[in-house]
Amino acid sequence: MGHYTGPKARINRRLGVMLYESSGAVRASDRRTNPPGMHTRGRRPSNYGLALREKQKIKHYYGLGERQLRRYFDRATRMKGNTGQQLLLICERRLDNVIRRAGFAATRPQARQGVAHGHFRVNGVKVDKPSYMLRPGDVISVKTRENLKNIYRERTTDAASELPEWLSVDAEDLTATVAALPDAGDISLPVDANMVVEFLSR
Repeated sequence: MGHYTGPKARINRRLGVMLYESSGAVRASDRRTNPPGMHTRGRRPSNYGLALREKQKIKHYYGLGERQLRRYFDRATRMKGNTGQQLLLICERRLDNVIRRAGFAATRPQARQGVAHGHFRVNGVKVDKPSYMLRPGDVISVKTRENLKNIYRERTTDAASELPEWLSVDAEDLTATVAALPDAGDISLPVDANMVVEFLSR
């Protein structure tokens, strides 16, 4: 699931949310807005089906596998506050997601690829795990290679994402600083997390 390579527009249409933001997926989703399949119209999903759909939104949006989502859920259950909210806030702190939110990549799969290829440093140390969990004070920077800096500087210029308040970005130096932990208002995915919590608690 973390490496889904199938038709991305199909997932966008099935789940009713623009989870994959690549230009091709967006265009294809705009052309055909109805869910894929011959017998999907008018069919009302069960409560189980609705909860499964919400869970799939989280997995596709953040690029998670089932085991990874379960680990995040177990961690969220041990934290104070709303478990569903805490689950999403954990996902928001992933390195690949923060790189996307900072505007260094147009999509999360693109950010994930950049991290896996060693393009980024956290506090001056190379990190090649997209799931790396960031903390306040962490500084993300692009590897000091001119060709890479040119690529990411162009992406940052072209990025249309709105910068969240908990991130501070220096577009010239290509650095992003985690100023604080994200809160409920910073969650970028429209999903019923409580429904997911009930599903995973079974």
